[in-house]
Parts: sequence; structure tokens; C-alpha cells
Amino acid sequence: MPEEKNKKELLKNLSKCRKEIIELRLSLNQLDNQKEDWFKKKEKASNDLSNIFKKIKELKNSRNNLTKKVKELKSKRENYNNLIKDKISEIKKVNKEKNDIINKFNLKEDPSQIKNDIERLEMKIETEVIPFDKEQKLMKEIKLKKKKYKEAEKVSEVWKKSDSLSNEIDKLRKEADDAHKNIKINADESQKKHEEMLELLKSIDNLKKEEDSAYKKFFESKKKVAEVNDKLKKKLVEINEINKELGLSKEKAKKEKKQKQEKIIKEKEEKVEDKIKKGKKLTTEDLLVFQRLDSNEK
Repeated sequence: MPEEKNKKELLKNLSKCRKEIIELRLSLNQLDNQKEDWFKKKEKASNDLSNIFKKIKELKNSRNNLTKKVKELKSKRENYNNLIKDKISEIKKVNKEKNDIINKFNLKEDPSQIKNDIERLEMKIETEVIPFDKEQKLMKEIKLKKKKYKEAEKVSEVWKKSDSLSNEIDKLRKEADDAHKNIKINADESQKKHEEMLELLKSIDNLKKEEDSAYKKFFESKKKVAEVNDKLKKKLVEINEINKELGLSKEKAKKEKKQKQEKIIKEKEEKVEDKIKKGKKLTTEDLLVFQRLDSNEK
């Protein structure tokens, strides 16, 4: 009876152990999935950080190149402005010289304009049919203009120089304006790159927190997986021990049953032998036992 009670207890523990093993395996699978999920999140955050650092580096290089270009353009603009100042100072002197000569010779027109007028009037006389008196009048006008042009030739070089300086100033102003426009374009683009970089720098802190949090959760999940795995190993050892005990218990019970049967048979054999000695009548069962005895003796 105590042996039967022990067997029942072992079977009860075996059932309980199997149930715990199933629960531990389910828990292990869940924890392992969680661990993998946290690892993926950690890797994603790490990759995002790597991409952001790469992008920041690109933006920084681009911004620095634009800033360098702005600096070069400002230097050019300053050079243009300085040249303009020098040319303006120079043209003031030339214009003063020109005005002094104009006042001295009482010139009212540009020499080139006087020359154009002379050529136009001469062409008119040569190509058009005009009355004699009008022609004489035009000839007189041409003569006067030639006289003025001869006087004006004295300032023609000064006039040319003034025009040349004026053209140079216009050209330099255009170059300075173009440089100014390009400064603004490149400065705006540089600022845009800088602001993009600042936005990305802000996102780094959040991503680092995500990465750290995901790694912490991954490490915790990994620890729990190891703990549950250890429990599972212990339970597997325990169930093997129970199965081993149950196997020994069965063997012992089988052996005891065999010994008990052999004892009963031996007692019956002794009874049959006693009946034969005393000449008593044998029953059918006794005859079967007798035959067995006779067979063993042979």
C-alpha cells in the first residue's frame, strides 16, 4: 500500500512537471520573440543614427563649401567696390578737366556728335536735290561745325577717357551686383543646410534614447530567456528522475509479483505432495499442480 501511494505521488508530480515544462516552453518562445523584437528595434535605431551622422557630415561639408564661396564672393565684391571708388575718383578728375576745356573753348556738344552732324549734312548735300540757297546755308553750317569740331578735338581724348571710365564703372557695378546676388543665393543655401543639420542634431538625442532603451529591454529579455531556460533544464532533469523512479518502481512491483506467485505455487505443490503421501483424493487443480511437479522433475 505504501508503495502504491508513492507511485501515485510520482505520477502526480510527473503530470505537474509536464505541465510546467509546457508553460516554460511557451514562456521561453514568447521571451525569445520579445528579445528578437527589441534587438531589431535597437539595430534600427543604430542604423538610423549612422545614417543621420552620415547626412550631417554631408550637410556640414556642403555648408562649409557654401560659406567659403560666400567669403570669396564678398572679397570679390569688396574689390569691385574699391575699384569703383577709384574709378569714380578718377572720372571726377577727368570730368573736371573736360569741363575746364569746354568752358575755355565754349563747347556745347560732344565732339563725336559734332562729327556725326557734319557727316549727316554732307551726305544730305551729296544725295539729295536741294535748292541752291538752302545748299549754301547747309555748307555754311558744315563750315561752322568743322570749326567747332577742330576746337573740340582738343578735348576728344579727355571725352573718350571720360566715356571709357564711365563704361568701366558700369561694368564694375554690374560685376559687384552679380557678386552680391550670388552672395545672397549661396548664403541662403548655406543657412538652409545649417538649419537642416540642426534639425538632425535634435533627433540624435531621441534616437540615442530609443537605442539605449531597446538595448536595455533586449538585455533584460536575454536575461529572462536564460533564467527560463535554466528552469526548463532543471524541470527536464526532474522529469527524467521521476520517469526513472517510476521505471524502478514498476520493475520492483513486477519482481515482487513474481516472487508472490512462486510462493503460492510452492505452497500448492507442498499441499499436493502431502495429500499424495497421506493417500488423499486429488482435485482437478491438484492434478494440474501434480503434472507441473512431474514435468519439473523430468
